[in-house]
Amino acid sequence: MSSGAFDVIVIGGGPGGYVAAIRAAQLGFKTAVVERDELGGICLNWGCIPTKALLRSAEVYHLMQHAADFGLSADKVGFDIQAIVQRSRKVSSRLTGGIGGLMKKHKITVIKGTATLKKGGDAPTVIVDKDTYTAKHVILATGARARTIPQAGLEPDGDKIWSYREAMVPDTMPKSLLVIGSGAIGIEFASFYNTMGADVTVVEMMDRVLPVEDEEISAFAAKSFKKQGLKLMVSAQVEKLEKTAKTVKVHVKDAKGKVEIVEVEKVIMAVGIAANIENLGLEALGVKIDRGHVVNDGFGRTNVKGLYAVGDVAGPPWLAHKASHEAVVCVEKIAGEKVHPFETSNIPGCTYCHPQIASVGLTEAKAKEAGHEVKVGRFPFVGNGKAIALGDDQGLVKTVFDAKTGELLGAHMVGSEVTELIQGYVIGRQLETTEAELMHTVFPHPTLSEMMHESVLDAYGRALHF
Repeated sequence: MSSGAFDVIVIGGGPGGYVAAIRAAQLGFKTAVVERDELGGICLNWGCIPTKALLRSAEVYHLMQHAADFGLSADKVGFDIQAIVQRSRKVSSRLTGGIGGLMKKHKITVIKGTATLKKGGDAPTVIVDKDTYTAKHVILATGARARTIPQAGLEPDGDKIWSYREAMVPDTMPKSLLVIGSGAIGIEFASFYNTMGADVTVVEMMDRVLPVEDEEISAFAAKSFKKQGLKLMVSAQVEKLEKTAKTVKVHVKDAKGKVEIVEVEKVIMAVGIAANIENLGLEALGVKIDRGHVVNDGFGRTNVKGLYAVGDVAGPPWLAHKASHEAVVCVEKIAGEKVHPFETSNIPGCTYCHPQIASVGLTEAKAKEAGHEVKVGRFPFVGNGKAIALGDDQGLVKTVFDAKTGELLGAHMVGSEVTELIQGYVIGRQLETTEAELMHTVFPHPTLSEMMHESVLDAYGRALHF
């Protein structure tokens, strides 16, 4: 049964897919989106947005417990975990409905169902259930899912062993839990549950938590986490999970081969993600796959005529804002516009734990490995008036410059609201700003952003307030 022809069909309605569809519609293409679940994808429904709602509840709870520090009183401070979860789900539903409104506004056809591909003319033919659709361009934006390790028994069971989905909607607050993996997802869940009173252990294979971050920032964060009561087991690996009637016995082996058994009520799996490439017909089409991800060029094009891939399915970094920007580049290239090929060096990373972590560009170590002679600046939150006034004066801003050219190679931050501050450095890198422009930029007072200025000044021996 033939059901329609389009200029562009996007498979997947997450941050890569729905943005690709909107931009295509703006450029005059007749566009459709195929989505098997809810518009907004994992990000809006089970990832970025609902987790931030949970973390906001934890932040407010933390502040209420320290009301006396601000000259306030808050008696009998407590929480209702089901109400917290309900608020998180409402936030998600509100945004998901908004995506549906955007589809209508741009006259984008939304096709509910699961898509498969087969060889076609200008591009692969899209089959959704029993209906067939054709397009000049087909964009894969199928995203990714949580990775599991079934051979080690590290597979969510929906009861004692959780994926991110179960971790976002607990019926009751566990007294203890263990998080496997200390990337952004793992640390955010660890931070939430720890703040809400659970006894939390984090197991990380690498020699430090948040291993992709600058080593100095990682160390600062680890010190803060431990002060909050988090137990961090680094250079460690989970050997097996042994479920009992009410708990899970987690066998953790350290770098010396010693095995420690940690008994907890729940285990959260946060060991990375796997791209959704199965059951799409990619093998029959001959689509090039590398390490589980669809290979594309800098414009989203795959090796198959008329087929493109953007977002998590096309590889790291696995971030919603990466997917959206990659989608725009892809569609604008299809439209014949002059666009630069997509690259990842200016994509910021943010972790919304307490304290927050944010970064862009090269770490100090990576900059040196790349052959740069570097100048490094640092400024601590304790030297900033606004941070002290907020009662949140523990943090650090670090900048890395090329000593010869003044290029801002990287910026790394830990502390209050750094996920909002990082964009200043992102813009600076995008505009190829050097230390001279940053030094001569006027930063408002009193703000946390002043630390960004001071860190630049410090790299050149000119810090004013520390």
